[in-house]
Amino acid sequence: MPRSLSGRSFLKLLDFSTEEIQYLLELAKDFKHLKRTNTPHKYLTGKNIVLLFEKTSTRTRCSFEVAGNDLGMGVTYLDPGSSQMGKKESLEDTAKVLGRMFDGIEYRGFDQQIVEDLAKYAGVPVWNGLTTDFHPTQMLADVLTIEENFGYYKGLKMVFMGDARNNVANSLMVVSAKLGINFVACGPKENMPDEALVATCREIAKENGCTIELTDDVKKGTKNADVIYTDIWVSMGEPDEIWAERIKLLSPFQVNDAVMANANPEAIFLHCLPSFHDLETTIGMDIYKKFGIPEMEVTDKVFRGPQSKVFDEAENRMHTIKAVMYATLK
Repeated sequence: MPRSLSGRSFLKLLDFSTEEIQYLLELAKDFKHLKRTNTPHKYLTGKNIVLLFEKTSTRTRCSFEVAGNDLGMGVTYLDPGSSQMGKKESLEDTAKVLGRMFDGIEYRGFDQQIVEDLAKYAGVPVWNGLTTDFHPTQMLADVLTIEENFGYYKGLKMVFMGDARNNVANSLMVVSAKLGINFVACGPKENMPDEALVATCREIAKENGCTIELTDDVKKGTKNADVIYTDIWVSMGEPDEIWAERIKLLSPFQVNDAVMANANPEAIFLHCLPSFHDLETTIGMDIYKKFGIPEMEVTDKVFRGPQSKVFDEAENRMHTIKAVMYATLK
C-alpha cells in the first residue's frame, strides 16, 4: 500500500512510483466491480469538480462526468469557448478562481506546462486529461485492459506502431518502464520519442527488469508481441496540410493482418480512439477522396476482429479515472 495520494495532482506518470500506479489499478478494479454489480459508491458526495477542455473529447469527457456522478460529485464542464483562461484572464488567476470553487480540476488541451501551472496555482488536485506530451489517464485504462486479457502485465511485450513522438507513445513508454513491460516504438526514425525521455525511461526500465526499444523494422519490432497499439496519424490540433506527408511516412506502419500474424497468437490490439479504420466518418471519407485510402492506421478487419479490445479499453477509462479522482480527493 503506497502512501496516501490524497491532495496529489495527476499530471504525468513519471511523478508516480510503481507501487502508486499499481494501487490505482487495483482501485480501478474495485470500482469496475461496483459499477458492474450496480453497487452505489457515492464516496465523494458534497464535492465538486470542473472539467476544463481546450480540446474536445468523447471518452475523456464522458469518463470524467460519469465517474464524478457515480462518486456523488457535482460536475461542471467548460468547453473551449466557455473559459476566459489565457484570453481575458491569466492562467494563474483562472486556476486560483477555480480552486476556490471546486475540489478538483481536470484539464485537456495543449502544452504540458499549462496543466503543471494549473496544479501550481489552484491549491486543489489537477488531473491531466491529455496534453501534447502526455496522456496518463489513458495509460491506466490500457494496462487494466492488458491485465484483464493476460492475467498479468509484467514481462509482456507492447509495441506502439506509427508516430512515436506523440503523447500516447510517450506515456506508453513511461508506464511500461514503471510496470516492467517491454516497450517497442515501431515507426519512422524521424518520428521517435524525445531522446531525453527515452534515456529516463531506460533508467526506470532497468530497475523494473524490462527494456525500451526503438525500431523502424516492422517485422523485427512486432515479432512475438503481446500487445499491438496504434493511434491516428494526425493528432487533434495539427493542420490538415500534413495529411499527405503523414500518409506517405506512416503507411508502412499500418496495423494489418501481417502485423498481427507476426505477433503472438494470443496478442491483442489496442487503440486510444477515435480511429480511421473505415469510411464512416467525414474525415475518413475526405481522406479517401483525396488519397484513395479506405483505412489508415489500422485495417477494419483488425479493428473489428477478435483480437481487438478497443471498446473494453474505452470503458476502462471510466473506471481508472474514477480511481484517480477518488484516490486524490478522499
